[in-house]
Order: sequence, then C-alpha cells, then structure tokens
Amino acid sequence: MRPFFSKAIAMALFVLIPAFASATALDQLKSFSTNARSAKGEFSQGQVKGGDKARITNLASGTFIFSRPGKFIWTYKKPYEQVLQADGVNLYIYDKDLNQVTVKKLGNALGSSPAAILFGSNDLEKSFKLRNAGAHGGYEWVEAIPKTKDTPFEKINIGMKNGMPEAMELYDSLGQLSLIKFTKFTKNPPVSASTFKFVTPKGADVFRN
Repeated sequence: MRPFFSKAIAMALFVLIPAFASATALDQLKSFSTNARSAKGEFSQGQVKGGDKARITNLASGTFIFSRPGKFIWTYKKPYEQVLQADGVNLYIYDKDLNQVTVKKLGNALGSSPAAILFGSNDLEKSFKLRNAGAHGGYEWVEAIPKTKDTPFEKINIGMKNGMPEAMELYDSLGQLSLIKFTKFTKNPPVSASTFKFVTPKGADVFRN
C-alpha cells in the first residue's frame, strides 16, 4: 500500500475513534441498528449464578449470521447442535440429535425479545424503553425494558464497545440472569437471500406450530 493511502486510513481511524468514545451507549446502539444491515460472528452464553462470587453455568456457544429484518441463522455448536433459522416469514428450530424440525410463523415473534435488538427492524423504541445504564465490565450499557408484558424478559442490557454490541445481560421474569458475549463481530458482510432458505435435513420429522 502506498504511504499516502496508509496515512489517509490512519487519519480516518483517528477521526472515528473519538467519535465512538464521545458517543453514548444509546447513540452507539441506535447507530448500529440503523447501519448494520447484516452481520456475522460467534457467541458464547451462560447463566449467571451467585452474587459476589458469581459463576457461569449452562455454557453454550456457536455462530450467528443475520440480515435485517427478520432473517438469521443462530447455530449452537456446544454442548449440543441446534439451529434456529428464520427466512423473514418462518422460524425453523432444528435439533440435530432428535433429527427434528419445528416450524413457527415468525410474525411478531421477535417483538420485544433479545433477537429483535440484533435481527429485527431498526425501530427499537417501538418495542423497548431505552436508556443509558452506565459502564461496567469494560462496556457502556443500554438498558432496554420491553413495552409489552408478553415476554419472558423483565429487561435486557446491551453492552456496547466501539459502536458494536459485544454483550447482553438478559433478566427474566424468574429473576435469573443470562449473559451472552459476541466475538469476531463483522458488520455488513455480503449476504445473499438464499443463505436463509431452510433446507429440511434428510429424514427429519417436521412439526408445525
């Protein structure tokens, strides 16, 4: 790369870094929601147990890819293989061990769920009450409280860093806390519509709800 272009890119990065540093977590989330038409990456999740000596249990991990609105593939690879896939119309849940597919109408299923924040439309304030919730754990947090009561979650905290959602804290109605962390997050990779077309595995039992 020629020195001129190297200097130009470096200058552009120095311009962007203060912008993220000064933007609130809520500003970063809204910008991500508006500008991230697609994304892919890896995730890990678990349930937080205990207080001062908190530990993570029920660990799971896998990969994800999405294209707004309502198209995604969320793949669990550990501890067992399961795929949640949506084509914008239907949601397919495939359990590899059972070789079983459950099909549901997507409809408003995303609603006020954590998935809506990543995969839904960019109108987050239609479904959530949003506010900045300070910093901890290396992230700037946004608190999202669902406006509808028809959801298992009391609130969802989104951890923002450098303009990207890198963590989620999910507080359910039973007082349980789950933590999701995202890595290798790539914004706006090229994604074709056919990527999200679900193909039923050979011999799988299919159930429609």
